[in-house]
Amino acid sequence: HPILYFSADVAAKAEWLYGDSSDKSCLKALFTDGTFAMLCYRLMQESQALRLVPLAMLFNKLNAIFGQCIIGRGAEFGQRFVLIHSQGVVINSAVRGGDDVRLEHQVTIGAERGTSPCLGNRVFVGAGAKILGNVQVGDDCRIGANAVVVEDIASGVTAVGVPAKPVGARVPS
Repeated sequence: HPILYFSADVAAKAEWLYGDSSDKSCLKALFTDGTFAMLCYRLMQESQALRLVPLAMLFNKLNAIFGQCIIGRGAEFGQRFVLIHSQGVVINSAVRGGDDVRLEHQVTIGAERGTSPCLGNRVFVGAGAKILGNVQVGDDCRIGANAVVVEDIASGVTAVGVPAKPVGARVPS
């Protein structure tokens, strides 16, 4: 159940922000920017799974108003999904993401001509980056700030620029 992922999401955010997932760090992470949006997303996802569409729509609107981000009701991310900052994040309904996806502010993951991106596991997307269309981002990738991804990114690669190009491979952690 997606809502059960929320505690793992918060622990992952605490680890990202404070270097550990102790109770104290998780409590601090609960009150940081982006965590409300993460909760709204998981509640929306759970409502969708239970076919409670009006409730899913409510969580979607709460996220848009108070979390300042838009995540389509059909978007699916695995465990430990982290919105480091939620302001300006826009994610299309057909986007799929694996585990350990981390997004900075002003990120757009959007459709183009009816096709949407798919992100692998352990993907970091820097502030202002755009990932558009029928694009596969492999596992263990880093997308640089303000990069525009319009072509597939192989696993283990850091991509930067407009359009985004690989600048190096990284060793999975």
